[in-house]
Amino acid sequence: MRGDDVGSTELSLISLYEISKILSSSLDIEKTFHDVLNLLSSYMQMRRGVVALAEGNGDVRLAAASHLSRDALKRGACRFPLQILERVVSTAMPVVMGNAREDANFADYLADHEEDDVVSVIAVPIKGAERTYGVLSIEREWDGGVQFKFESDVRFLTMVANLIAQTVRLHQSVASDRERLIQERARLQKALEKEADDRALSAITDIVGESPAMQRVFDEVRQVAPLKSTVLLRGESGTGKELVARAVHSLSNRKDKPFIKVNCAALPETLLESELFGHERGAFTGATQERKGRFEMASGGTLFLDEIGEISPSFQAKLLRILQEGEFERVGGNKTIKVDVRLISATNKNLEEAVSKGDFRADLYYRINVVPVFLPPLRERDGDIPRLVQYFLGKFNNENGRDMHISADALHIFCRCQFPGNVRELENCVNRVATMARGETISAVDMPCQRDQCLSAVLWRLDAQAKPVGGLGNAALDPRTAAREAVNRTHDHDEDVYARRARERELAQAHDHGHDFDDQDIFDGGDGEPLLGSGGLPQRDRLVTAMERSGWVQAKAARILGLTPRQIGYALKKYNIEIKRL
Repeated sequence: MRGDDVGSTELSLISLYEISKILSSSLDIEKTFHDVLNLLSSYMQMRRGVVALAEGNGDVRLAAASHLSRDALKRGACRFPLQILERVVSTAMPVVMGNAREDANFADYLADHEEDDVVSVIAVPIKGAERTYGVLSIEREWDGGVQFKFESDVRFLTMVANLIAQTVRLHQSVASDRERLIQERARLQKALEKEADDRALSAITDIVGESPAMQRVFDEVRQVAPLKSTVLLRGESGTGKELVARAVHSLSNRKDKPFIKVNCAALPETLLESELFGHERGAFTGATQERKGRFEMASGGTLFLDEIGEISPSFQAKLLRILQEGEFERVGGNKTIKVDVRLISATNKNLEEAVSKGDFRADLYYRINVVPVFLPPLRERDGDIPRLVQYFLGKFNNENGRDMHISADALHIFCRCQFPGNVRELENCVNRVATMARGETISAVDMPCQRDQCLSAVLWRLDAQAKPVGGLGNAALDPRTAAREAVNRTHDHDEDVYARRARERELAQAHDHGHDFDDQDIFDGGDGEPLLGSGGLPQRDRLVTAMERSGWVQAKAARILGLTPRQIGYALKKYNIEIKRL
């Protein structure tokens, strides 16, 4: 083997190695094609080159061209003849032209060359096992001699095309899976939204809330709904902002048009832009077809942007434009689209503070905050709790085929809690209690707070640095403090229940044994609260026995006797019992 052949073989192997690294280095398939062409220009003295991909409808599109940017390629700056590319795809055979000027198809493509500049073109198919994915083509100067070694160059480019085919097959497989998942998610989301819409529309006229605070909200909703004014729903998390947004839509003249919702906090900025504005085919990997965004889907209707305070400053500028001008372009497109959308936004953040810190644009703030509606936290509408409890319990019964009821003492405990998580937390609590209740009636002993298992109390107790729920910053009481005080009040109530039941048991036992007790035996020094009965033993002896059994821990002894810690402390003092330190 001649030395120049050895050198050529070694160069080819190095080229293939470098190309394989490029093809596996990025998920941006068009960028990798461009990098491959740049490498070929170095190793093969290639003047220009293109990579084209076959579309599903039989068309061929240019995916990359050397010395041209993506935008230039989209504008049609590359005039490589599509007829040649389509011939290679349809026949799956290479096309070799020693002098491309002899083919009229290349007249436009070679128009910028000198008249005596003779170039050769090789185009090879990018083939897989079952189909042809596209074409790889290069051009080089030819002097009419053997400078362009057609056979060896076709063989080498075919190997490069095979590597490209593997990459294309992998990307198309990933894109197909991604598109399938997107469609499945869209189908499920549409089904869920329809179900939610049906529930909301059926109950829109009787949103649970008779308190003055909620009546003010209803008045504002009825006043603003018929107009096109942008609405900003303000309130803590769990106050029902989405339900109120649906009410605004359902009471407007757009009620027969779409109601589209987007949770801005649930999507990263790149996906949020595609989700809101849509994208063109080929805008990014996996974008195999054009897709409408939520603004287009909501045209003529209402778009609800939840958690709008979470969007990034860079995306705020993009959102501001469509709010100002009512027009936008899809991702990867340059066609301006105009829409007629009524915008309702919601946030639990303090937007005024975010504006002052530079985290939220002031101009966008004024655009979305045309008509603010403040939703009160549940602690400011506690009169609605009984109806809400009954509503959620009825919903639980319908969903689970049960016939649960709630006792007055359990309902009283619900009403005394301030629920830092608002209506969402209340619904969670009702479902939890109804699920764990042993009978068909929820009583005070079924309440988790009676066993020191209140989820909210645990939540705020564990997170000592947590801020109050929501972002308006004007709550009258820190929810952590409210939760703890609610638990303490509930425990006091529970201890009273235990004491009363202990007294009832002792009275029953005394009646069975023929004992009679005077009031001084049963009650303390005249305040009317139960202390302890004798149960056959002197009161002092019973106290000492309980303290010994509990290791002289007053709280444990109180539970044994069915008393509160305050009551047993009073009894110990009354009978002059000295506390032993173990």
